[in-house]
Amino acid sequence: MPKSITTSPSRSNRERTETTRLALIDAARALFVSKGYGETSTPEIAVAAGITRGALYHHFVDKRDLFRQVLVREAEAVAADIEAATPGQLTPREALLEGSKAYLNAMSAPGRTRLLLIEGPAVLGLEEIMAIDEATSANSLRQGLEKARLGKGEVSLDALARLLSAAFDRAALEIDAGADAKEIHSAMRWLLEQALGPEPRRKPFA
Repeated sequence: MPKSITTSPSRSNRERTETTRLALIDAARALFVSKGYGETSTPEIAVAAGITRGALYHHFVDKRDLFRQVLVREAEAVAADIEAATPGQLTPREALLEGSKAYLNAMSAPGRTRLLLIEGPAVLGLEEIMAIDEATSANSLRQGLEKARLGKGEVSLDALARLLSAAFDRAALEIDAGADAKEIHSAMRWLLEQALGPEPRRKPFA
């Protein structure tokens, strides 16, 4: 006779808590994209998520806190796409080029550019947005630059990473505004290749 599988009360409670939290984040994201942060109210979010307003404030301090969590999840999704596109067998140069393409593709998810690059800085402030960015995709870029030894001591690696990150953000905004995505991708690849310099020649087989 097979043993019955029981779920501990604590695990069940954790699962319910996480399910409710994700439902709130999903509902909030949809409303923030369609209406904007300022025009979205917490009662609307609670109704859309199918929970009470009191439950919302049990999981999040306020609307701003919920908005921040929406942005963190978006930024983490972008970083995950970059990581998936840059497996370990790639050279540092290949990883940077593939990662840049993955970033722009990830930012094309509906509403993501508006959330991370327009609403985010306006609501949370530039310092907090930069902190989120540094912990996710900007960190991936800096690590890629370091592995490629870009600059080779001639320039500040941190400054270079910030400037290139800003260029990628502007590219995402251009695409979101209706610019030709292929042209923007090509321009960003060219820019990164100029920073990388000539590709090293492969040594011939002996």
